[in-house]
Amino acid sequence: MSENQPQRFKEMSLREHLQELRKRLTTAAIAIVIGTVIAWFFYEEIFGFLRQPVDKIVDEAIDSGRDIRLVLGGVLDAFSLQIKISIVAGMLITSPVWLLQIWRFITPGLYRKEKLWSYFFVSIAAPLFAAGAYLAYTVLPFGLDLLFGFTPIGVGNYVPVNTYLTFYLRMVFVFGVGFLIPLILVILNFVGLLEAKTIISKWRIVVLLVFLFAAIATPTGDPINMSLLAAPILLLIAVAAGIAWLNDKRRARRGEKINFDELDDEEASPLND
Repeated sequence: MSENQPQRFKEMSLREHLQELRKRLTTAAIAIVIGTVIAWFFYEEIFGFLRQPVDKIVDEAIDSGRDIRLVLGGVLDAFSLQIKISIVAGMLITSPVWLLQIWRFITPGLYRKEKLWSYFFVSIAAPLFAAGAYLAYTVLPFGLDLLFGFTPIGVGNYVPVNTYLTFYLRMVFVFGVGFLIPLILVILNFVGLLEAKTIISKWRIVVLLVFLFAAIATPTGDPINMSLLAAPILLLIAVAAGIAWLNDKRRARRGEKINFDELDDEEASPLND
């Protein structure tokens, strides 16, 4: 067995694997419970942050004669809402802990090179997703303002809080994932599945697909909100194409060429240094 070959998974029995998994899951669960309890005591502040995009719109709607508000529709709704928000917030607060547990369970089976690549791409993916989520939080009031603007004068538009939060989280998730698209292109290039010239030569299709994604992702589909999402993604894709081009040039200088036809069906494709 070579030095770089993962050894722990070969040495551990199935029972030991299950015990290790139970240990990691228990630690993650305890962390999430603690985070949920902490979030419970800061529920008012958390909910105030989540409803902030709609508060200004509600005030403006009242001034214009429209009745728009967030509502709860049942006896237990307020209690269940606090539980849901506390759990989600607790998972976010403790995400470094339970993600570390997942990572420590997986990494013993990885080669040293694969670990380094994983650390590199995860360190980039986290801020990219956070940037997309922040953009969603910024864009959300514009979308809500446009949608609530269709409410007729004198008609009450009472939005269930659960509906609003689902809408809110969908926006944050989609924007965050959208910002990961350029990183995926870089990964495909680094493993030899996508060349920079392909990205550049298909730029018209790339622009079309990005705007199609933005149209589906944004709640209103209007040109302004579409552009607010599509423009930064296209900029990041341009950066990704530049990185891929530099990597292709480096690979060409070193005479590297991955021929996937020579690999067996069950053989993994190699990662480049």
